[in-house]
Order: sequence, then C-alpha cells, then structure tokens
Amino acid sequence: MIPDFEVTILGNTSSIPVHGRHHTAQLVRFGQDFLLLDCGEAMQLQARAFKVKVSKINHIFISHLHGDHYYGLIGLLSSYSLAKRTTPLTIFGPRGLDEIITTNFRYSNTKLPYPLHFVETCDDGLNLLLEDKLYKVYSFPLNHRIPTTGFLIREKQGLRSMIKEKLQESKVPLAAIQTLRSGRDFTDQNGKIYKVKEYTHPLPALRTYAYCSDTIFNPELKQYLKNVDLLYHESTFMDDNAERAATTFHCTAKQAAEVAKVGKVKKLLLGHFSSRYLHLEPLLDEAKSVFPNSILSEEGQSYSI
Repeated sequence: MIPDFEVTILGNTSSIPVHGRHHTAQLVRFGQDFLLLDCGEAMQLQARAFKVKVSKINHIFISHLHGDHYYGLIGLLSSYSLAKRTTPLTIFGPRGLDEIITTNFRYSNTKLPYPLHFVETCDDGLNLLLEDKLYKVYSFPLNHRIPTTGFLIREKQGLRSMIKEKLQESKVPLAAIQTLRSGRDFTDQNGKIYKVKEYTHPLPALRTYAYCSDTIFNPELKQYLKNVDLLYHESTFMDDNAERAATTFHCTAKQAAEVAKVGKVKKLLLGHFSSRYLHLEPLLDEAKSVFPNSILSEEGQSYSI
C-alpha cells in the first residue's frame, strides 16, 4: 500500500500577516509521520482552524532565523509542555536557534516534560538530516540575507510486490522472494536465475517535495530541485518589483517559475506573498507565463505529492 504524501499550508504570507494570510508554516504528512516546515507565529491557531493535530509532530525544520519563519516555535513548545507531552521532539535549524530556545525557557523557568533535541543545519550543500524507513529529508543552501536552507523530502525505495501467478507456477525459494522484493535477481544453488522483472511488479515512481523559503533568484538551485514532483518556492513580489526583490534577497513569481522551469519540476506552488498584494491572481499569471503548471498556495489546503 502506497503511503499518503501531502503538504498542508498553514501560512503563506511574508513579513506582515494581512489579508487573512499568516506567517509561513507547513505540515508535511508522510504515512503516519508529521513534519513541520517553519513555524510562523499563528501556527497553532491555524492548526486548530484546519484540524491539524500538532501532537503528532515529532520533527520540526526551521529554514532561517527571520521571525516570520519561527516566532511561533516557543509557543508551540510551551503548549506541548502544558499538554504533558512525553514524546521526544527534534528541531532542525540554523546555529543560534537552540540558544534562543534555551534562553527563553531559562528566564521563564520552564521545565519541559519531554526530551527536546536540536540538530544544527548548515548551508554548504546537500545534507541528509533525517532518514526514516519511508523517506529521507535533506537540507540545501538558499541565498538570503542570513544563513538559510531549503528542505528536500524524498521517498525511499520500498519493497516490490510479487506476481502471484508466477509464485503459483513455480516453487520460488523463500530466499529468492526476499531478494526479488528488494529489487535484485536471485540465482539458486542449481544455477537457476529468478529475474526481478519476471517475478515482481514494477515500483511506482518515487515522490519528492522541495521547500524553498526565502532566497534571491538563483537558477543554480536546479541541482537540488531536478524533477521534483512539487516545488514550493517563495514568490514575494511581482516582476515590476524585481529590483526590490533583489535588494531584499527575495524572488518574484516570474523568477520562481524560471527556477521551476530550469529544474524541470512537475508542479510549482507559489507562496510567501508580500503584504502589498491583496489579490494574488496577477502573481499567478506572471508565473504561468513562464511555467504553466503553477498554482497559488492556499492556507488550509492540502496538496498531494
């Protein structure tokens, strides 16, 4: 059975929460695992509004230390404490985040009832952060005003399903079944070869999700984004504000589309919208002029991968 793989948008605005939009936060669900990407200040309210069970989150990934991406984190950790959480929690984030968290709790005299682990991220290339039996999570460098990383979630190769008719036709050794399911041909002691393609069903294509929070326009991101199924890329401005985007180390919707195009991604999800835009359709139109399979992220909406 193929596990569900989806991302739910809890917040998609940039620095100022306006027009009914909130600071950046996303929940990625892979099977029974829940991963939080960034944690804007309204994350808990949004989670309640959209019936997201934050208690199931065991891994949190913070892209960088601009407040609109992590100011909700202290509140979330405190809520876990009040709820008597005992399950361990791991936070992946840039240098300094652990100091911010521990300083806050030291001065508030907060004693967490659950183990809290911190893993420092770095922006020097593709780095494996987490490996589960079903997926892997990597960080990769973005070019912003402070150290910033994107996150790449890749499905892992699973076991193949055997073709029942083939099993019924011949007595396949147990050792052969185990080897074939792992994707390797098997040769028995008599020299008989059992080929994977003859005894197993093909595996479905592996799925990938990439998250680019804040970054200046950088086509070289294609090396990390090649052929991903869904790319969330910041699109703070429209093209008439390209100079402002460059000055603040952000992107336009059109530039996000150009990154998607050179990366040959399958679908682009736009987000991190500037407060200057009440209506977002013009940003979508600009993106579609370069990369037709572009859509606007919507808070509360889940996107299957």
